[in-house]
Amino acid sequence: MGDLFVALTIYQDSYINATILSNRFIDEYMTEANDAQLKVYLYLVRMMGANLETSVSDIADRFNYTEKDVLRAFKYWKGKGILDLDMDASGCLVGVHLKNLCKEDHPGPTVESTHSPQALVIPQTIVSVPGKQTVFEEKDNVIPMKPAYSSARVRSFKASRADSGDGIDIFYLAEEYRKKPLSQSDIATIIYICEELGFSDELFDHLLQYCAARDKSDFRYIEKVAISWKENGVTNPAEADSAPGRYDRKVYEIMRQLGKTGNTPTDKEVSYITRWTAEYGFTDDIILEACERTVMATEKNRFQYADRILKSWKEKGVSSLGDVEDLDRKHSQKSASSSAVKKAVSAGPDSASGFNRFNQRTDIDFEQLEKKLIKN
Repeated sequence: MGDLFVALTIYQDSYINATILSNRFIDEYMTEANDAQLKVYLYLVRMMGANLETSVSDIADRFNYTEKDVLRAFKYWKGKGILDLDMDASGCLVGVHLKNLCKEDHPGPTVESTHSPQALVIPQTIVSVPGKQTVFEEKDNVIPMKPAYSSARVRSFKASRADSGDGIDIFYLAEEYRKKPLSQSDIATIIYICEELGFSDELFDHLLQYCAARDKSDFRYIEKVAISWKENGVTNPAEADSAPGRYDRKVYEIMRQLGKTGNTPTDKEVSYITRWTAEYGFTDDIILEACERTVMATEKNRFQYADRILKSWKEKGVSSLGDVEDLDRKHSQKSASSSAVKKAVSAGPDSASGFNRFNQRTDIDFEQLEKKLIKN
């Protein structure tokens, strides 16, 4: 009978490595959210379930978004009331509180009316990685969220453009650039760019040309470029051509040269390229030369390695590839001279001069030699 009181270890053979998503989220919130908003929220839920830390930059890198894309998604879900954002005194984002939508599950879409939002906050925070502060600030040119357009709304937009009688047929124009019929998602993106972002027909036409010149016809890419232009205050084609950004041809050429083909540059990578062009003032040929040397030297941290090369060239006054060749020549001469010295030293004192190649007598009687010289 004593065995009945022995403490038992209870364990299971395996566990389900899964993320639980509330039906309420699917029923009430998923329909109107765009691709970025969904991915960001699902990743937050997944990290919270595993009790792991993440950061804005981590999420941006994982899904190939900009940090602004991630912050816009945070703001969207905050507006929907399913998460809260914690800020410090300086306005930096330090935490994200996800509200527990699974606390009470109901089959109908009206489940939200049966819940009190104040009762749904759980003490779980996903905190930014220490040392990485993200300022979540409001700007004058706030980028509006992309709404879900109903069929009636699409028909109304098309009808309003047809009734106006002026401007271009932007849908026909987009099909010509894409070389295929537009999907409902494509049409929604066009309406978003023209109405929410306020692009004129001329600027929209220029946007399509800009993307086509870069062999980019996917509307997700086109939308990101449009948002980038909006954030930089672009209102016409001339301003678009002079606006800096991650979508410039030069940026992609440098990315390709560093072996980053197919990747959308991150904010950090763009900041490096901006430093090389704007701060250092280097021309494309010098930057690409540094990139080529970087690829031959390392497979990791290539942006940092290329930056060290270019910073060194800047400090030495390099302004052309000819200057780079001069530096290489001087380096080779210095290396050859240094090698010769090392070789001589390692050979020993007998090889230091021609005189030392002769055997030197050490048994001379200097007193007898002096007497002989006096006598003579």
